[in-house]
Amino acid sequence: MATKAIIFDVDGTLADTEDGHRKSFNKAFAESGLAWNWDVALYDKLLKVTGGKERIKFFVQSFQPDFAKPADYDGFVKNLHAVKTRHYTNMLGEGHIPLRPGIKQLIQDARSAGITLAIATTTTPENVSALLEVGLGKNWADYFAANGCGDIVPHKKPAPDIYFWVLDRLGLSAADCIALEDSENGLCSSLAASIKTFVTANHYTRNQNFAGASGVFNDLSDLDDFYRKSGLPLPKQPVSV
Repeated sequence: MATKAIIFDVDGTLADTEDGHRKSFNKAFAESGLAWNWDVALYDKLLKVTGGKERIKFFVQSFQPDFAKPADYDGFVKNLHAVKTRHYTNMLGEGHIPLRPGIKQLIQDARSAGITLAIATTTTPENVSALLEVGLGKNWADYFAANGCGDIVPHKKPAPDIYFWVLDRLGLSAADCIALEDSENGLCSSLAASIKTFVTANHYTRNQNFAGASGVFNDLSDLDDFYRKSGLPLPKQPVSV
């Protein structure tokens, strides 16, 4: 069956964003008067939890058991995450986090071949917009038939909710689509929705368990290899004269 749609994860898949997120969390902590610092080793552990607000709560529970939680703890976490998002979108707007190799070409090739594109991510709409406006231009949203992000579903990855939401918006079955993920949690999410999934690993995820993936790549710098292994239609080559 020919692939009708590609569904993209965002963080770590479209761009190597995770260290930008880590640095933005640290800026938010400093701005909020918190003596917290997430180094690379710690953030590697925290990435097992999807969602920024959920990650903050997990950090407090696991690494700051003596932290005096304010009365409105949920409000505190929501505000802290909003400060982090401001720092992160500023970083994106300054062009510090480019798209990963091959991503922009893949998106252009897929559109030319009539393949529908969609997004399925746990990151916020603001983060998606800031990243893709720089990477694809101000009309980036026109590229995607469904933009599943943030808190629009009750359960984040590794639950399949966001993929079911996207499939419903596209009006397609899982068999019509492939997913592109970078992490074990993302892979579990897409596979639970019965979507054939390819992984582009990165620094934080390369040692994770990708059992069940239809292919694992370091990146998409060799798109021809990805097209062969994924079964996507190759872009039309110019005719020699």
